Amino acid sequence: MGILLKTTKLVKEFGGLRALNNIDFEIHDGMIAGLIGPNGAGKTTLFNCLTGAYESIEGGDVLFRGKSLKGLKSHAIAELGISRTFQNIRLFNEMTALENILVGHHCRMKAGIWGAISRTAATMKEEQEAFLTAKELLHYVGLDGKGDTLAKNLPYGDQRRLEIARALATEPKLLLLDEPTAGMNPQETSELTQFIRRVRDERGLTVMLIEHDMRVIMRISDRITVLDYGQKIAEGKPEEVRKDPRVIEAYLGRMATSIGRKSTLGESGEA
Repeated sequence: MGILLKTTKLVKEFGGLRALNNIDFEIHDGMIAGLIGPNGAGKTTLFNCLTGAYESIEGGDVLFRGKSLKGLKSHAIAELGISRTFQNIRLFNEMTALENILVGHHCRMKAGIWGAISRTAATMKEEQEAFLTAKELLHYVGLDGKGDTLAKNLPYGDQRRLEIARALATEPKLLLLDEPTAGMNPQETSELTQFIRRVRDERGLTVMLIEHDMRVIMRISDRITVLDYGQKIAEGKPEEVRKDPRVIEAYLGRMATSIGRKSTLGESGEA
């Protein structure tokens, strides 16, 4: 598998605080990559750097398919093939589920201002294709019959699925999911975990997710990167990361490490 995304010595600062400190990591095509760490470790900051939410970085670089993303705006990065969801759901609440997905697909539409005004045949055909794509994605994420429902009126789990559908509408190569199972009950969590794996397998996507539920991250990830205080402290396969003393210490404190804690992260379902 080739390298899809790579960061080299990535640094992000806020005033005197270095939120990311010389982060190096790679994501390979077809991988499900997990990103974990205690609160404040820099996980969402890293996602923001990868997707253009922060347009400037203080050091290093981000390469996507060999192209630097440094200085690019979010819409340009989306057009290159990176899409994301958010820790706190960010749907257009006063728009329907179908309209939310159509917004995501906009970056793949070619009609300009003139086409929209003149209503050319090509423009109308493109709009019809976008509509069919949105309907297909509603079905794919399990929201059949809810296309006309305002986003704010959907149950929480459906809102999470709709946000993923909107991200898929951008036709990404890399899908970033920020705590996709947050707030879900065990049944919803299990279903969404299976769905994420299905998205990777059926649509040929590469997935990277931030997740605090250790059961989810250990089951689904091919490789896990661990951040703590803005630094990468561990990386490897789930079974390697679970037993790493630095990871156990970051989550449970020095005492847990020093007394030789027998249980390891993820085995009891808690961190």
